[in-house]
Amino acid sequence: MAPSDTLQARVERALSQLKNPRSGNDILSAGMVKDLVVAGDGMVTFTFLLGRDDPGSLAREVRKAVQGVQGVTGVRVNVTDASSAAEGAAPRQPAPRTGPGGVPPPPTPVELPHLGTVLAISSGKGGVGKSTVSANLAVALARAGHRVGLMDADIYGPNIPRMMGVDQKPEVRSGKIQPLEAHGVKLMSLALIVERDSPAIWRGPIIMKVIGQFVKDVDWGELDYFLVDLPPGTGDAQLSLAQTVHIRAAIIVTTPQEVAVGDSLRGAKMFERVGVPVLGVVENMSYFVCPHCGERTEIFRAGGGTRLADELGVPLLGQVPLQAQLADFADTGRPVVAADPGSPAAQALEAVARRVSDALAALPR
Repeated sequence: MAPSDTLQARVERALSQLKNPRSGNDILSAGMVKDLVVAGDGMVTFTFLLGRDDPGSLAREVRKAVQGVQGVTGVRVNVTDASSAAEGAAPRQPAPRTGPGGVPPPPTPVELPHLGTVLAISSGKGGVGKSTVSANLAVALARAGHRVGLMDADIYGPNIPRMMGVDQKPEVRSGKIQPLEAHGVKLMSLALIVERDSPAIWRGPIIMKVIGQFVKDVDWGELDYFLVDLPPGTGDAQLSLAQTVHIRAAIIVTTPQEVAVGDSLRGAKMFERVGVPVLGVVENMSYFVCPHCGERTEIFRAGGGTRLADELGVPLLGQVPLQAQLADFADTGRPVVAADPGSPAAQALEAVARRVSDALAALPR
């Protein structure tokens, strides 16, 4: 093989073809790619310096470009603020792998093959039904024959155990926490460990530790899908997860109102900045279905999910209606896809699960 056709050369060519729309220069010659390592097994790792004025989607495009190179088996990207990197650079020798004040840099997310496909489920604000979507999506995938794990990382409002109908303390065997199981889904939540009335006052390092423990110290077994229900917003939990495990993609849950759409857009941009592709948008509470006549009524302003999906350039994965008994099912631990599979909400959520599965299978490896 000619030196110009090595995997390293092909990766560099792919990177040199990507231009920064702000400066017009290709990202390689502009010095935005640092510490590029192409391993013999095809794993590519590098640091990507993203400026504050650069589009967050550039990190996603970089990962996608490298994943598309023949011979590449995996990509690990550490997205770093370019201005911070410039301030910490030493003119003489390569700077040590520490940040300002000797603080270690954020850890590089690792591949954990036994977890299968890691999917983050997020929202910009609370109250949009993100946990309801997470629980029902997990159950729908399990009902389709997949091995599914659901991690409740919403440390401020861990509601997954109630929605799934479990409340006992998990066992610890041989140093591993044993996840509980309900409706064919393995699950773990902070609500299973702390007392119900304990206030959730968590700082960054503790959040990082909890999420790391739930990912690595729980005996999840071999999974096809590992769903993570994140707290609303763009805080420590989201960043901790992105730094702990390689997230395959994220789903954004919103409601039709503009206030929810605006917050969800910020949440989606956060994932882009850390190199996680947004798989699509789920619009919850899209409309109301009358239980007597089946008439559809749009209670809120329509089309918010479609507008968000269009702005992000991703598909609208589904529109889930409001319906009678949905809250009762959640409160009594019966996800609607299992409790009333023929209902409009259950059918919409089953369709979302199918689209998610198809979209994940279509992502480049």
